[in-house]
Amino acid sequence: MYKRLKPLVGIPSIALICLLVAVSGCAMDLQPLPDSVEAEVDHAIERGFDGIIVYVNRPGNSRHYCSGWKNRENKIPADSSTLFKIASISKLYIAAATTMLVANDQLSLDDTLSALIPEVSGRIENANQITLRLLLQHRSGIPDFLFDPEFKNSDPDEDYLTTASLIYDEPADFPPDKKYKYSNTNYLLIGEILDRTLGYSHHDYIKQNILIPLGLKNTYNVYSDADSNAVMSGYYIGYNRDLKSDDFTRPGGSMVASAEDVAIFLRALIDGTLFTEKEQAIYSSVYVYEHTGWLNGYTSIARYHSDMDAVVVQFVNTSSNEIYWLKLERVYNRIVRILEKEN
Repeated sequence: MYKRLKPLVGIPSIALICLLVAVSGCAMDLQPLPDSVEAEVDHAIERGFDGIIVYVNRPGNSRHYCSGWKNRENKIPADSSTLFKIASISKLYIAAATTMLVANDQLSLDDTLSALIPEVSGRIENANQITLRLLLQHRSGIPDFLFDPEFKNSDPDEDYLTTASLIYDEPADFPPDKKYKYSNTNYLLIGEILDRTLGYSHHDYIKQNILIPLGLKNTYNVYSDADSNAVMSGYYIGYNRDLKSDDFTRPGGSMVASAEDVAIFLRALIDGTLFTEKEQAIYSSVYVYEHTGWLNGYTSIARYHSDMDAVVVQFVNTSSNEIYWLKLERVYNRIVRILEKEN
């Protein structure tokens, strides 16, 4: 999840960018793997990342790897305690909270959007057919508010439905449950549904039912809850200023956490520590057990690798266009390959 920034300079053609990225990627793939994750993390900085944090969670053998800058202007190095804007990895926490409410019969996966939020009837196409299940699974066909030109001018503190109104009366991308298409509007609406169901902020519910039970003391629902000095600065290629203060408050993209906390949460999500058996079955039926995140200045990957029983989290405080993501994935995959060799 990210807001698009207007580029400062001219952009080459997409074909040329793809060619350059492909050549660069092949060159990276052909390079021999170093003997250690530490060396690969250092190489990542040489490839143009401002700072990188990698956390590997394995039973009895968890480690941090850091290189580059937490803040490049003040030459503050990245370290294991650094907090990071995890962007769409936040959706895992919202899906988990929704699962708990469904298991407790406070919500049903078959509840329709029009029944849960009557105001959107007639304003969001197919609201009477879109279920909570389809919202969770990104199979609703609802357009993504992030791509509306007016979103960049919106107030971070506005209510969720004001943001959702950006896509009111737009045609659906497809009929409900006919395709998959990732849309941040799905989780924006789920945030509103959770708040109405609970009668209070879903942020408090996540804190009380997920963060505190798992001992996640370095995870926050929104940037303003965290110590800003502990949060990693964020940089977008072509822009000089630190983007850390650009707050994103919408559900599904607002959370801030340490790499270790994200890894602990993801393992608990997978191994049954977080859920009852009923909750685990519900979650498995509606959402994934891994995620990536993208905000201006922040890119993140969190995945579980069953072959070595490892959760690997990668934070990079540099972002650019979508094609830049290929470079981030290649670095992540090289790190995983090194871990597999060590394993």
